[in-house]
Amino acid sequence: MAKKSTTTTRRSKPAADASGDAARPARSKPAPGGGKQLVIVESPTKAKTIGKYLGPDFVVLASVGHIRDLPTRGAKGKKEPVPGVDLENDFEPRYEVLEGKRKTVDELKKASRGASAVWFATDLDREGEAIAWHLAELLGVPPAEARRVVFNAITKTEIQRAFEHPHPINLDKVNAQQARRILDRIVGYQVSPLLWRKVAAGLSAGRVQSVAVRLVVDREREIMAFVPDERWEVEAELALPDAAARLVGPWREFLAGGGDGKPGRTGPTQKQREAWLSEHGGFKARLVELGGKPFELGCPSTDPKDLSKEAISVADAVGLVGSGVSTRTDPEGKGPARNVRTLAGRIDPAARYRVRSIETKRSSRRPPPPVITSSLQRAAATYLGFGADRTMRCAQSLYEGVKVPGEGQVGLITYMRTDSTHLSGEALSMVREHIAKSYGARYLPEKPNFFGSPNKNAQEAHEAIRPTAASRHPDEVRDSLTDDQHKLYSLIWRRFVQCQMTACEVDQTSVEFLRSDRPTGAVLRASGSVTVFDGWKRLSAGRGDDDEATLPKFTEGDLSAPFGIDVAQSFTSPPPRFNEASLIKKLEDEGIGRPSTYAAILRTIAERKYVEQLSGAYHATDIGMAVTDKLIQGFPDLMQIDYTRRLEEELDRIEESRVDWRQMLHGFYGPFLSSLAHANDKMTHAKAAVEPAPYACPKCGRRTEYRLGKNGRFLSCSGFSEKDSPCSYAAPIDRQGRPRLPELINLKCPADGKPMMLRTGRFGPFLTSEDPKTKFVLNVDKKGKIKLPAPPPLVTTIPCPKCGKSPLNLRSGKRGPWLGCAAFPKCRGREAFAKIDPAERERLEAALAAHEKGQVRLALETMDGRPVPEGTPITDLTIPGGLQTLEIHAEARVAKSA
Repeated sequence: MAKKSTTTTRRSKPAADASGDAARPARSKPAPGGGKQLVIVESPTKAKTIGKYLGPDFVVLASVGHIRDLPTRGAKGKKEPVPGVDLENDFEPRYEVLEGKRKTVDELKKASRGASAVWFATDLDREGEAIAWHLAELLGVPPAEARRVVFNAITKTEIQRAFEHPHPINLDKVNAQQARRILDRIVGYQVSPLLWRKVAAGLSAGRVQSVAVRLVVDREREIMAFVPDERWEVEAELALPDAAARLVGPWREFLAGGGDGKPGRTGPTQKQREAWLSEHGGFKARLVELGGKPFELGCPSTDPKDLSKEAISVADAVGLVGSGVSTRTDPEGKGPARNVRTLAGRIDPAARYRVRSIETKRSSRRPPPPVITSSLQRAAATYLGFGADRTMRCAQSLYEGVKVPGEGQVGLITYMRTDSTHLSGEALSMVREHIAKSYGARYLPEKPNFFGSPNKNAQEAHEAIRPTAASRHPDEVRDSLTDDQHKLYSLIWRRFVQCQMTACEVDQTSVEFLRSDRPTGAVLRASGSVTVFDGWKRLSAGRGDDDEATLPKFTEGDLSAPFGIDVAQSFTSPPPRFNEASLIKKLEDEGIGRPSTYAAILRTIAERKYVEQLSGAYHATDIGMAVTDKLIQGFPDLMQIDYTRRLEEELDRIEESRVDWRQMLHGFYGPFLSSLAHANDKMTHAKAAVEPAPYACPKCGRRTEYRLGKNGRFLSCSGFSEKDSPCSYAAPIDRQGRPRLPELINLKCPADGKPMMLRTGRFGPFLTSEDPKTKFVLNVDKKGKIKLPAPPPLVTTIPCPKCGKSPLNLRSGKRGPWLGCAAFPKCRGREAFAKIDPAERERLEAALAAHEKGQVRLALETMDGRPVPEGTPITDLTIPGGLQTLEIHAEARVAKSA
């Protein structure tokens, strides 16, 4: 076993802070005198909640997050490949007070000098322990003599218990956090410059983020390579014979009307179909057997066989007469999916189905476990539409406390960064008492329910995320919470109460129907379920946990007739793209990152534009694919999922005092340096790779090719690099590699009166005049709708707090007026409007209203003079034939025909 690390930095004198001043000498005892006791937390809200419970003898101050970190630049006069980390001196870190935290540090030092005791009450995870250590270093308190307190919930009981049992700062936790920080910095600062040289400027690599991107890229390539298999499925809608004859027409009209009786709509949803069938006494069944054998009609992707004849034969056997198949070609389809076939026919009025068998089984469904960090993020994404960042910010506010009438500042949930489903004995007693009182003894199991944690290394000393009081129903605190807080608290509260309720009991019924008017051997099966006892599902109404379709009551021999039969071609589906919930689940299953890092991982890969979310699904971008390919080429070990998981396990072992953190870094850095040297020599430039495109260049007629630019792939003339007659033609492309060419639309340009064109730039689609000399531009939002230009801002006399050179601009926003630097985007300085003096704020609001009132609103119209309001979809203004196209190059035609 490796020797335990007992210190986090080796030094013989106190470390200097960012200002160069040595930290105050260590105190082994509290300062003498009658000063109040100082408690330091991270958040002002948390400080307010804790201060309420500690009383007048304590002063609670906030560090507002981390107070020190590794510097972003190397020390003057010293070459540091990784700023703040001495790679040649056993990875010795050098920390600096963060920019903007000097004032906070001074306030904490001043408060600590007159305090009778200093307590460190930061969060209970590694980050919280590291913050406590940094604070202790700055205040001159030896970690072994520090009063460190942790609590899982901010309640009076938990606070009192924590302060009765203080302990030293846990250096093993600090070392684990420190090792992670140095590890990530080594990768980021030494691999990112390689990407700048080999792919494009401004890119970044990360030990965890790059592997997360690889998951999305690998899934993208699976989807691109997927060739579907063809299959045919048969469903029938049945009812009693007399009713079925009357329902044939109405059912056809219902399907054509989109589910609500209005023509022109897309088909009805499954829920609408079930409701219609239930209302009209019908039910759905599926063909499961034909001619005494299980029904299966399909072929693998390599079999070119046309299944139309077999499908017509199956349709006749089930009860559809006069059937025929029509075929259309889908140019985007692969393999069998290029030929899309539709079968249509008439219902045989003589077709009858007799009940052959009825089987009913009772099953019980266990309640779901209480939420942990990952499952909370997944549930919030699925049911609430919250991103991981939004979920964690909201959960943080519930943990730190909200103001509840009659109670004051109250923490509503326990600590929200955990991977354990464990519940304390106190929590179990509390929730069981609530269940018995609110729902009755039948909903309370004889013994508490226990759940395993998905992470084998989960710390059972931690608890799942739960409300601090089971009796505090979400509706009781509705007025004290924002909409987001109420939704998230309701989810946490419901899952906590559900997990200790009895199982629900369900009768699942399966009925088989044999065609009786003709001996075809067609057997249909209808399934449904009925809840006998709702149990924990009593709290799940309307949350996607509804029962399956219910069936009418049958006895063997009962007759039914079809009023709808659908013999439909379908294709196997490629693996689904990750959404936020499924990507978090994948990260958790693979051991990539930890619960507290999932939100940051997803935020980073999106901000770097390695992935983008479209309709909630993650798509890998061209840049993301290129970066992933180059990193796999240069650093095959670093990009392996197993390797990333092993590094996470090593960090856990450091926290468990089983591995020395410096030894772990040495074991990583040696092989990493070898890979870095290999990558520098062997990695090719991504822009050097070109791929032939099927289109002919509209300027010179040469064949085009796909190239990689800083914003992704684009279409380029293959003569671009030729010396004799170079061609500069280039065009953006869509995800399928098709050129995004200018499209003429029916909109008059306000600047020159000419038709406008829809073009695509680096920031997406926009509108401009067909005359290239006219510089007027209209924006198009993410939904493809026209967005009028915002009125010019009101220029104030308030200097920018960031650059100090430019004034702040005042604009109206969704949440009210806001101030931003006039030098944007060079300077992104902001100032909170609420911080402005009330009298000045009132004056500025009046000035902004007068300024905007005086602006002339732009009026748009079509070429024939019809008004076009803001928000009009571009698709409503397209002109037939207005979209330009590129010809297919002769070489591509020959290759395709071959």
